[in-house]
Amino acid sequence: VCGLTVLVLGRKHMMQHSKMWNRYDILKIKQIAHCFFTDNISKDDPFLLYAALHSGNNCKFVSRDLMRDHKACLPDSATRRLFFKWQRGHQLVVPWYVPGKKVRFQVGTSSGTVSTTWDTMQLSKNTMETTWDTIATT
Repeated sequence: VCGLTVLVLGRKHMMQHSKMWNRYDILKIKQIAHCFFTDNISKDDPFLLYAALHSGNNCKFVSRDLMRDHKACLPDSATRRLFFKWQRGHQLVVPWYVPGKKVRFQVGTSSGTVSTTWDTMQLSKNTMETTWDTIATT
């Protein structure tokens, strides 16, 4: 997919068909991305952070979670600032999503969101189209 390696982290309940998760969509995602599903009772943030840190400086991760509880556990303010700086450079946020429309990513973890371009995947109901377009986020 556009020369990128994609890892999707989630919980095992996502693989069961429900109102929140369409099993067909998850199967399509598994065809185009590496997937790792944690136990339903586990915290998935540590897996996400480890995978992102281990994947190198060009890695981006998508999450609406600002990871405040993880920052609070860091031993001192210098380490918290370093984590925040790393997070600001690597985290993408999807503020909203409308089925059938392009996904818009915001870069940054504060109200001072940085404008950038990023590849997006268009999803439609019950099908996943692997058409990628570059858009400008605002």
